[in-house]
Amino acid sequence: MLFLYNLVVSIAGVFLKIVALFSPKIKLFVEGRKDVFTILEEKIKPTDKTIWFHSASLGEYEQGLPVIEKIKEKYPSHKIIVTFFSPSGYEVRKNNNVADVTIYLPVDTKSNAKKFLQLAHPELAFFIKYEFWLNYLKELENNKIPTYLISGIFRDNQMFFKWYGGFYRKALTAFTYFFVQNEKSKEKIEAIGFKNVIVSGDTRFDRVAAILERDNTVVFIEKFKNNTPTIVIGSSWPKDEALLAEYINQTSENVKFIIAPHNIKQDQISSLKSQITKATVLFSEKDSVSDLSKFNVFIIDTIGLLTKIYSYGTIAYVGGGFGNPGIHNILEPATFGIPIVIGPNYSNFAEAVKLVKIGGCIVVSNDAELKQSFDRLLLDEKYLKEKSQICKSYIQDNKGATESIMKIVL
Repeated sequence: MLFLYNLVVSIAGVFLKIVALFSPKIKLFVEGRKDVFTILEEKIKPTDKTIWFHSASLGEYEQGLPVIEKIKEKYPSHKIIVTFFSPSGYEVRKNNNVADVTIYLPVDTKSNAKKFLQLAHPELAFFIKYEFWLNYLKELENNKIPTYLISGIFRDNQMFFKWYGGFYRKALTAFTYFFVQNEKSKEKIEAIGFKNVIVSGDTRFDRVAAILERDNTVVFIEKFKNNTPTIVIGSSWPKDEALLAEYINQTSENVKFIIAPHNIKQDQISSLKSQITKATVLFSEKDSVSDLSKFNVFIIDTIGLLTKIYSYGTIAYVGGGFGNPGIHNILEPATFGIPIVIGPNYSNFAEAVKLVKIGGCIVVSNDAELKQSFDRLLLDEKYLKEKSQICKSYIQDNKGATESIMKIVL
């Protein structure tokens, strides 16, 4: 089976090079890996002490960031290496200020894994949430490098728990410790013979709780809001926007909207703006506007501002719930104590399932339900405050995973 795995990985590598000729995203995936070993040779010397963190994409990086920061604080003389699998993570965080080296993870072949670990020579290795690359795990185990899974999730459909998944289960012996998010994950991993596991929780709660400690001021948003009730729409997709535009167009003038779409390509921004009849301004136009407070709708056609913008919301709508794979990050608005409205596709996200169950998050399936939910939150102050407190308490009650992890790692 391991032979078959390596064969598939090798074939996939060739296939991706062909696809890269036609797909800009896959081109980034392929081109970004060409200079990885050169970069490592330039930035990591044989005498350097290093610690390696791997994340699949942006969400996993953000999830692991509290641990990265604590490790950096504890080991100030070590260089931090951060690797990404996906371009959507690497391209956004390649210039982060926490890692000494940020690169793509070379494709999981035997030769790549061996060369990567020779050049990186980490004293500790961390995998965030998931991504179990068999050759890398084998080399880590061969080199006796302590390896940890943080904020891990294990589900029934994973190969570890199939009758044919023995070679995958064997790879898990590389891990010194599993830090998982919930009891079900702990039970699953224990059932296949691993006792080096604890339920530490989800480090994302520590990440979003820490947001409250920083300066979230955005001056131009304050000018736009002008002390008016504001609905912040984060990571919206066209299916979300079709419903939202209809609601925006029929609201009174004493409600404002800030929209930060998931996709900020010019044609999609233009399409969104064309659906809205209220006075609308783009982020890219703001410097040419004398009075932002005159506008009803602010479309953020850039990235990196949404988290701070949530702090100005009266209500948050988080997009993605009308498509696959589902909703985007609801923890960021929750940490500011903002009631959240989402679409119906959320069942794969444990935090959303829980927040819906306890009443901090409202699910809508059509324009009538959207209107009813927004209107009640805007008109019923007691109801708004109840939902707000549920969201805020949910974040505060679930933080602490980073501390649990550090107690064992150190």
